[in-house]
Amino acid sequence: MTITTSSEANGNVSAATARAAAAAAAVAETPSRRESTAPQSVTMAKALNTAMADAMRDDPSVLVFGEDVGRLGGVFRITDGLMDTFGEQRCFDTPLAESGIVGMAVGMAMNGMRPVIEMQFDAFAYPAFEQIVSHVAKMHNRTRGALKLPMVIRVPYAGGIGGVEHHCDSSESYYAHTAGLKVFTPATVADGYRLLREAIDSDDPVMFMEPKKLYWSKDQVDLDALAAEHAANRAAGNSSEGRAAVARSGTDATLIAYGPSVPTALAAAAAAAEEGRSLEVIDVRTIVPFDDETVSASVRKTGRAVVIAEAHGFASVASEIVARVQERCFHHLAAPIRRVTGFDVPYPAPKLEHYYLPSVDRILDAVDELQWEN
Repeated sequence: MTITTSSEANGNVSAATARAAAAAAAVAETPSRRESTAPQSVTMAKALNTAMADAMRDDPSVLVFGEDVGRLGGVFRITDGLMDTFGEQRCFDTPLAESGIVGMAVGMAMNGMRPVIEMQFDAFAYPAFEQIVSHVAKMHNRTRGALKLPMVIRVPYAGGIGGVEHHCDSSESYYAHTAGLKVFTPATVADGYRLLREAIDSDDPVMFMEPKKLYWSKDQVDLDALAAEHAANRAAGNSSEGRAAVARSGTDATLIAYGPSVPTALAAAAAAAEEGRSLEVIDVRTIVPFDDETVSASVRKTGRAVVIAEAHGFASVASEIVARVQERCFHHLAAPIRRVTGFDVPYPAPKLEHYYLPSVDRILDAVDELQWEN
């Protein structure tokens, strides 16, 4: 199947019109939706793969490309089977040139397509950083709204897999600091599906940060129910953007985490419960846009907070969360907000990784220091 969208999508023909034309031309060749499933044990990798497959079925302008994402299915097998299902023109391999991958995606997005590209590993994205900051983030503003860039940059990120140098890093702060980019990071299997579908639907560019160590996490999920939920939310104009989740309710203190740190925060809350403390856990879900309302409501209720992230603590997303909570909850705080983050050193070698990453013990130590004595 060949999909051609005219460069006139930037002029006389809108991007939406170009996408509609592509859909009409391809409808006879679009694979049918999978058979209905019941709730079953699903990995995040499977949820992400299904999200891309469903998006490609629903919209022929959605393309997937990057290094080894085609025949191999990606180094983490997140794109497994997409080339076989949708053909080499909609899921294909690229040269090992991240700047070129992003630059090509920019051109496609400007001309009515919805590219979903993979950076393979977090630190591999740095050669494309100039493209992301100078073009992806600024095109809509530069053209006074005339051009949108509906593209998703998938970045497997953070630690927990014993990766060597350049294969484990926490780069979310770079993107969160860059105006014009949305930054999503799922912590659950269901959110892997939900957030990736919404990222692909977005008319704004999304940095989709995928926690590598959670690719093999499992949960009981009904993928068809998630697909139906997505369709209903899209029709109603509802979105998960800027909506944090209360992952565990509590009354004594709030643990604020995102992506790979959420399971660690939940484990710390469970351990604290055995010691008689009730900790609430907030899953940020989307770093940009950020849900001040849910986070602040929790901290106002508990009066204490610990922010948890794998990235370096200095000038980080964790720093921004602390600042936002302090500004909004100052008169409700019973103690200064603490942070449990990676240390301000280059990402360590695999054998030292467990010292670097936030742990249950480090979180509980921070909780113990929240001035519990009057």
